[in-house]
Amino acid sequence: MSTDRTQEEWDRHWMAEALIHAQRAAALDEVPVGAVVVKGNQLISAGFNQPISSQDPTAHAEVVALRAAAKVLGNYRMPGTTLYVTLEPCSMCAGAIIHGRVDRLVYAATEPKAGVVHSQEQFFERPYLNHRLAVTSGVEASIASQMLSDFFQLRRQQKREAKLSPDLPDSQ
Repeated sequence: MSTDRTQEEWDRHWMAEALIHAQRAAALDEVPVGAVVVKGNQLISAGFNQPISSQDPTAHAEVVALRAAAKVLGNYRMPGTTLYVTLEPCSMCAGAIIHGRVDRLVYAATEPKAGVVHSQEQFFERPYLNHRLAVTSGVEASIASQMLSDFFQLRRQQKREAKLSPDLPDSQ
């Protein structure tokens, strides 16, 4: 890969990769959130939301990607890494980011209900935390937001259609 890209160009490049993984989540009828871990502009790992399909409440895209990165790097601490995620992290994921010692977080869309980076609280600014990281928000936000909106609109439509469909007897 060329190293003469600007940081903004790299951010868009890696967020596009995270968006591909968000599409994988949507294909499994999971909330479309994707994440990638990058070190030195090299992809280390990727993940996507899969709590429903894996029956694991911790299987958020960020946690999946961080677990995989830790295995690749051979350490649960990941200095020098950047985590790209298509949605503002929740409190669980923010905690995992801190414990993993990720250097930088880049996220696309805000999460007004459960996001803890900017939306509900500024978690990473808490004085008791023993790790600090840089945060960039809004990278490819319109694409990520549209993907989420489309997903939930389809889900609501499917629920409406299910309510309108008469229950058919089982065929024997």
